[in-house]
Amino acid sequence: MKILNDLRLKLEKPIWALDPELALIDTILNENPRLYEIIAPDIMGLNKSSKEGRQDSPTVEQVVRAAVYKELKKLDYRELEYAQEDSRLCGAFIKLEGRSSFSFEVFHKYISKMRGESLRGLMVEINRIMMQEEGIEDGKSLRTDSTVVETDIHYPTNNSLIWDCMKTSHRLLKKLEETGKIKKVRNYRKQGKKNEFKINNTKKQEKRAELFEKQLKLFRCSINQVRKTVEGVITGIDLGVLSIVVELKGLLPKMEKVYDISYRHEILGESVPNNEKIFSIYEEHTDIIVKGAREVAFGHKVNLATGRSNLILDCEITDGNPKDSTLYEGVLARVRNDYGIRPRDMVTDGAYASLRNQEKAKEYGIVNIVFNKIVGSLRNVVSSVHMETRLKKWRSGMEAVISNVKRGFNLFRCDWKGREHFDAKVLWSVIAYNIRVMTGFMLGKLMPQPQ
Repeated sequence: MKILNDLRLKLEKPIWALDPELALIDTILNENPRLYEIIAPDIMGLNKSSKEGRQDSPTVEQVVRAAVYKELKKLDYRELEYAQEDSRLCGAFIKLEGRSSFSFEVFHKYISKMRGESLRGLMVEINRIMMQEEGIEDGKSLRTDSTVVETDIHYPTNNSLIWDCMKTSHRLLKKLEETGKIKKVRNYRKQGKKNEFKINNTKKQEKRAELFEKQLKLFRCSINQVRKTVEGVITGIDLGVLSIVVELKGLLPKMEKVYDISYRHEILGESVPNNEKIFSIYEEHTDIIVKGAREVAFGHKVNLATGRSNLILDCEITDGNPKDSTLYEGVLARVRNDYGIRPRDMVTDGAYASLRNQEKAKEYGIVNIVFNKIVGSLRNVVSSVHMETRLKKWRSGMEAVISNVKRGFNLFRCDWKGREHFDAKVLWSVIAYNIRVMTGFMLGKLMPQPQ
């Protein structure tokens, strides 16, 4: 109850009464400084430990608080820099304490280093504090569902991937040419763009194959030019040249992979398995996700689990396109390990249904095991028909939770770059959503009860 009492006192101050969400998370952070220790290993290497010299680096506490504020207010880094000067509440929450604001470059440097694994630990620890001290959730009932968060890429086709490789390699080679380390770069972009346009507007397969042959010959020349440059250029100690060469070396295997996939599919007519494909040369970690008969999406599947309070207790960001039924046991295991609870009820949609999952749920001590749709010999295990109906109705609320997370924090498409940053963005959004749920719960307790 200490968090509740401190929050009541904090909300009596006008500055905090304007934003109960910030008031609540400020109270939690003030009373549980151990939360910073979860994030500290990710950013301590960037921070100064010496007491000599300029002391203008933010503390771990300030970085964590800035990241929370940024996500709750849905700001970018430049807007976060502006908010420090524009908002007294932002300055108080980040604990600037009268000093000048930090630049957006500084916050980007630190916040971008936080790993998804650490953020998941932060999410679990905040949940545990609120569950143990305020009783927001008992974990007796559990529901789970998955959704797709897209990566920030265009729709991938063999034609577009070839063009991406050609224009990106030429841009890097021109930058290298400007340094004087290589001679004049051969430009394949003009003809490559013409071929790409023609392929996009050609329907007949025979004509498309002919155009692809021309494009792939040009693409091979582009690949060879990159390879010769990488093998022949001498970088020396010039960091600018070295960074360009490193980018070209990273691009080269992607170009070879795109060439191989395109040749096999467009020229040989082979059906290339999804696990051998590449869907973006910029976000190489992107997976292809197909859910039922819906359109395909390109990103990662995210599996979420909540209790009765709508608090998200578990978040798993998967690799590939696993069946929902394979994610069922992992939810139970993590909830038990993270919170030390064994749910009495477990309800999911039909995609999770299987005899194996039902048996595993029984092993975990689940009493009511409900799948929204069942087929074959599978039957729901419930104490009564009424309980089954109630759990099925409650499960439908999981769609609202997913919608709240994605709409509330712009999570339909993740524009953070790279897999580590993708995971971080998803988990920051889940943490921010949970803060909103906690705030609603705490305000409900603070409101006077009807007589």
